[in-house]
Amino acid sequence: MSLNAAAAFAYADDTAVAFDASPAPVAPQTSIRGEIAVRLTPKYGRAIVEAKVQYLWHGADGAPTVIVQGGISASRDVCANGAAAGWWDDLVGVGRALDLARFRVLSIEWLSASDLGGPDAVSSEDQAAAIAGVLDALGLERAHAFVGSSYGAMVGLALATGHPPRIGRLVAISGAHRAHPLATALRAIQREIIRNGIAAGAIEPALALARQLAMTTYRGADEFAERFDAEPQLRDGRYHFPVEDYLAAAGRKFVARFDAARYLSLSESIDLHRVDPAALSVPTTVVAVTSDRLVPSDDLRALAAASAAPAELHEIDSRYGHDAFLKEPERIGALVARALCC
Repeated sequence: MSLNAAAAFAYADDTAVAFDASPAPVAPQTSIRGEIAVRLTPKYGRAIVEAKVQYLWHGADGAPTVIVQGGISASRDVCANGAAAGWWDDLVGVGRALDLARFRVLSIEWLSASDLGGPDAVSSEDQAAAIAGVLDALGLERAHAFVGSSYGAMVGLALATGHPPRIGRLVAISGAHRAHPLATALRAIQREIIRNGIAAGAIEPALALARQLAMTTYRGADEFAERFDAEPQLRDGRYHFPVEDYLAAAGRKFVARFDAARYLSLSESIDLHRVDPAALSVPTTVVAVTSDRLVPSDDLRALAAASAAPAELHEIDSRYGHDAFLKEPERIGALVARALCC
């Protein structure tokens, strides 16, 4: 991303918005990876619990804090800190859309039901309460903004409706006020695959298979057609299609870093999520992707239209579907940068 003094970025509506993107002095960077005990009452629990919330607070000393959260498989390592790479390094860094010379990012590890002492489920409201508790512990009355994608956008909406004084602005990317029933159906199948695997003593194959099914929902049909439209190969007595190798690799990679029980809890949390857009009092930027099969543009249009606060809707066309927030750094970054400078 260019650092010219007057950079202009194109948006989905084909307009160009200029803002000051001149390099900011690079202040000393501080990176804190810690754990904070937060007291909260789970939505589906019956008593106050103390949850241990792991967080990362990284960026320019004394700069405004921006909370950044991703999908259910995203960690607190949103950006490079020390030797670790971040899952959103294309957007978060010095001179990038979320400029660490101007801001400091705060991110938590998602809580699962077991982290709350075993209530029936974990809710997006519980995650929002955990973030509010971390803000309290860090002495932050108000974050400059919350930038959330996928499940992170849902939690951002829960924070904005349940704790509106804690954030100045919300950027909700590919996450709506409720889960779409078709997306819930697909996730319900994934969860049933895992439950059956647990019952059969075959947890890892089941988790891998559930992840493979999930991968078919994250990307757009055009990308699959372009990448995997080739002839199958005869191997081990049967034909293997090119897309199978991709899915198998994705399943293996996921099993190596994720726990089945945690997946069940967070997947269910997505489908339990529901907030009232009319209770949204925080200025909001809503970003929709027209090829997203998990969070249809219609749902995000409805969110923006029903918001009680000013809500700016942007729709982009992308071959990457729900994963556009990971695969379209220039376009998503432009929208994030604009929202943060307003």
